[in-house]
Amino acid sequence: MAGGERSRTSSRGAWLRTVGGLALLGLLVWQVGSGPVLAGLRLIDAPVLAAALGLGALTTLCCAWRWSLVAGGLGVRLPLGTAVAHCYRAVFLNATLPGGVLGDVHRAVRHGRDVGDLGRGVRAVVWERVAGQVVLVAVAVLVLGTLPSPVRRFLPAALVVSALVLLGLVLLARLLPRSGPSRWARAVRASVADVRGGLLAGRTWPGVLVASVLAVAGHLATFLVAARTVGAEAPLSRLVPLILLALLAMGLPLNVAGFGPREGVAAWAFAAAGLSAAEGVATAMVYGALVLVSSLPGAAVLLAWRFRRPVLREPVTDG
Repeated sequence: MAGGERSRTSSRGAWLRTVGGLALLGLLVWQVGSGPVLAGLRLIDAPVLAAALGLGALTTLCCAWRWSLVAGGLGVRLPLGTAVAHCYRAVFLNATLPGGVLGDVHRAVRHGRDVGDLGRGVRAVVWERVAGQVVLVAVAVLVLGTLPSPVRRFLPAALVVSALVLLGLVLLARLLPRSGPSRWARAVRASVADVRGGLLAGRTWPGVLVASVLAVAGHLATFLVAARTVGAEAPLSRLVPLILLALLAMGLPLNVAGFGPREGVAAWAFAAAGLSAAEGVATAMVYGALVLVSSLPGAAVLLAWRFRRPVLREPVTDG
């Protein structure tokens, strides 16, 4: 009964997030009109598609490399080629299904079952994603604190609040019991062991850092291609902070296949920087289209996996 109730609650939450994302998209299109978005999509040509596929290959390879390193640190084998195939499939599912994370859930469960350890398989994906988000936030803080942006004057206060929250969490983790059979104690022990072995080990963290920085660069470059495609002529020093704000917004769960908060934050950031909200929405929408195009190899991986069938041996009969 408890499991069924949790399942229904999770389903309702997923629907609410989807409806919220659709409502936000509808509001944005109503405010800025569909003309700029459609015009930007029509400007996507062969060179833009080729750039999207190339940058998508770079970011997918980097994410797969990071995942393979983290999984190895946790003691579960994950060859790079297998990780690339799973990551392509995950990106395709993230780009086509509500929520924007179902592909990552799928690869976590699939890898856990493949290695016979569902818990470690899921934790490897969780920590790989956490590492990517931490590096993205670090890059964003560095850039937003250096280059002009709509949030630059709020950054010191945000950093102080974030530091206080982090300090509070650390103190709470130290005060609560970390030994014994309780669920909390087991979770804390597992998390500490995962971070030490899967992220901060000397043989792991340099590769995780390099892969994460390259992945952020790939996403930034794809967003810049989208901005130039829709006609945004602002210099890079002005565009990059706005793009990072939109990339940070993609971490919010209120989206439909990645669309929603990204477009909303892009509209606000572009307008606050003296550009137009319509240009921001169009840039973000074109970026989403380019990500979908770059994920198409994942559709081939998904189809190959779906249609793969075990070879059945003919029964051996006497005579």
